[in-house]
Amino acid sequence: MGILAFVLGFTLLFFIGHIVLHPNATFETILIRNFGLLAFLLLHVILITGPLARLNNKFLIILYNRRHLGVTMFLMALIHGAFSIMNFHSLGDINPVKSVFLSNLRYDSLIHFPFQVLGFTALVVLALMAVTSHDFWLKNLGPKLWKALHMMVYIAYALILLHVVLGAVQNESSPVFFGSILIGFITVASFHLIAAFREKTVDMPIDGTGADFVKACMVSEIKENRAKIITVSGERVAIFKYDGKLSAVNNFCRHQGGPLGEGKIVDGCITCPWHGYQYLPENGQSPPPFTEKVETYQLKLDGDEVWIDPRPFPEGTAVAPIEIA
Repeated sequence: MGILAFVLGFTLLFFIGHIVLHPNATFETILIRNFGLLAFLLLHVILITGPLARLNNKFLIILYNRRHLGVTMFLMALIHGAFSIMNFHSLGDINPVKSVFLSNLRYDSLIHFPFQVLGFTALVVLALMAVTSHDFWLKNLGPKLWKALHMMVYIAYALILLHVVLGAVQNESSPVFFGSILIGFITVASFHLIAAFREKTVDMPIDGTGADFVKACMVSEIKENRAKIITVSGERVAIFKYDGKLSAVNNFCRHQGGPLGEGKIVDGCITCPWHGYQYLPENGQSPPPFTEKVETYQLKLDGDEVWIDPRPFPEGTAVAPIEIA
């Protein structure tokens, strides 16, 4: 309901403002601009949600609703695209969709580049993501493939950015318009860079080649009911401390690839911070009736030093927790 209220409120204010500032604009023009801007704005919110949630868990509530935001954003983009095609390509003697690709063939010109083709291609990518957003596709495609598919949002963003910029070059002259686009891009890039810099130490790999066990961390580095995330043999691993014990599991949640190591132990279960999916730390299995499983790892202690076998056990394999003296 909150998303719907935002869309309706934004649309109402946009129409009022546009009518006041541009009284001669047609209804179709206002509609196209409103839903185009709304989709572009929602896309920026979606793109910064991940980094924001990694930097501050207060933003997890937005992350929980990111799929709803994504589908809403696609619908806004679809309305924008549909009305644009009808308004600019439906009066000719060829199919309107074909007209998008054939009405302008100036691919060799930056100023006259057929920017609408970029927007149409981005819309196809967003449609694919919206259609596969349901957990049915997540379950049948598998978490890693599903995640890779939805990382195409960055391809869509690049296409839309070019679509907007090249379209503005041909139709806009306001520095405010170009400044807003630049601010949006800088915002998205900055949050991603800040989040990546913060995780730099996590991604420093521990070389486990040819070794049975490698040093992972110190027990004192792990907070109670929390985890220390390390990277070993190319995989992120979360080492949890709870009830005087240590257990290690793969950091990749089988729901949407959430970072298990950024969650905590709740009622004896590792609880993913993104959507609350749970796993038993001693075997990496979700408690019944759920069936998700993650890989587990063997640990050992040498004083305060935690050592890990870099070779994972198959998903859901029980491994006895290490008792902390």
